[in-house]
Amino acid sequence: MEVTEFLEHRYRVLTPHLDERTRRLVAAADCTALGRGGISQVAAAADLSRPTLYKGIAELQGPTVPPGRIRQPGGGRKRATEKFPDLAAQIEKLVEPTSRGHPTSPLRWTTRSTRKLATALQSRGYAVSHRVVAETLAHMGYSLQANAKNLEEGSQHEDRDAQFHHLSERAASFMAQGEPVISVDTKKKELVGRYKNGGREWHPKGAAPQVKVHDFIDPELGKAIPYGIYDVAQNQGWVNVGRDHDTAAFAVESIRRWWRHLGQEQYPQARRLLICADGGGSNGYRVRLWKKELQALAHETGLELHVCHLPPGTSKWNKIEHRLFSHISINWRGKPLTSHEVIIQLIAATTTRTGLKVIAKVDRGRYPDKIKVSDAEMATLNLVRDVFHGEWNYALKPAPLPA
Repeated sequence: MEVTEFLEHRYRVLTPHLDERTRRLVAAADCTALGRGGISQVAAAADLSRPTLYKGIAELQGPTVPPGRIRQPGGGRKRATEKFPDLAAQIEKLVEPTSRGHPTSPLRWTTRSTRKLATALQSRGYAVSHRVVAETLAHMGYSLQANAKNLEEGSQHEDRDAQFHHLSERAASFMAQGEPVISVDTKKKELVGRYKNGGREWHPKGAAPQVKVHDFIDPELGKAIPYGIYDVAQNQGWVNVGRDHDTAAFAVESIRRWWRHLGQEQYPQARRLLICADGGGSNGYRVRLWKKELQALAHETGLELHVCHLPPGTSKWNKIEHRLFSHISINWRGKPLTSHEVIIQLIAATTTRTGLKVIAKVDRGRYPDKIKVSDAEMATLNLVRDVFHGEWNYALKPAPLPA
């Protein structure tokens, strides 16, 4: 076998088992063993460049590399952050062009992805990849984040925090005495029918549910209006799914149904009920019909109905939003709400690791809107307002027994 054939066979067999350093050193040893012309023969057989072979020969003649290393300390390609010490500062200017960068930055009006950041950096002379940009952003403490709904419009009420403390203390006092505390609200109205519902779920490939292109309301199926009651102490939800209008009468009827089916069984000794509600909507503190309907419920049940409203603009802090409604939305994501029965089943199937249980019922009642409550009717209410913000904190008490 000729030397060339021997070398080609040798490196074809050995190369898959060698790392960068050992391959270089084996080839360098062959070069020195062959003598004159050895470098050219080995370069062709091993598919290595002459500079690499010269480097290998120098390594054989120089100090040994520490165990576990392929190169001498400091060898190899320099990290981008070492090559470009101001890389982090340049990336930060691009990520926040409106505050730190130039107002005419090309990335000001585009999605600041790592690839677009890398392209912008390359145009400025920084030879970096999108992976280097991602690693640098991570070291700088950046992460992928969505928009966060934290800004509230309008001025903040000066007693906002004080009302939260008042509500919290009232709830703790009621529960300590074994009295029920509920959080109430109307969930977002939903179109009933084959409409797109946000989110995704697993299906066989190409077998995703087909839904309508346009979200025009179906006159026969209409809408679903889920009004929720969340029992804070029991971690239990009741959802009354209406089909007509979201009025104060519907809201109080939902509480009435919860009490009849769950509340009075859970709290047979209860004399009072604390209702925590938003400041607006069908159960808003300015809605006269809300108070009138609560008065009727107090007469029927014999309960003192105490109400604490959340301060204006703080509805997202209502417990029902993150203890009940959010889990319902997760449970039915990606599923078309094709009928009221489907909606009921999906709501009732909602559970959490903390033991949340939910009961849902359809309410086929009619609840006309735009009902006016006169001053004379308001004067007949047994309404007792708290000293602290009586418009937000009050109680509807049953009518006193006749003497």
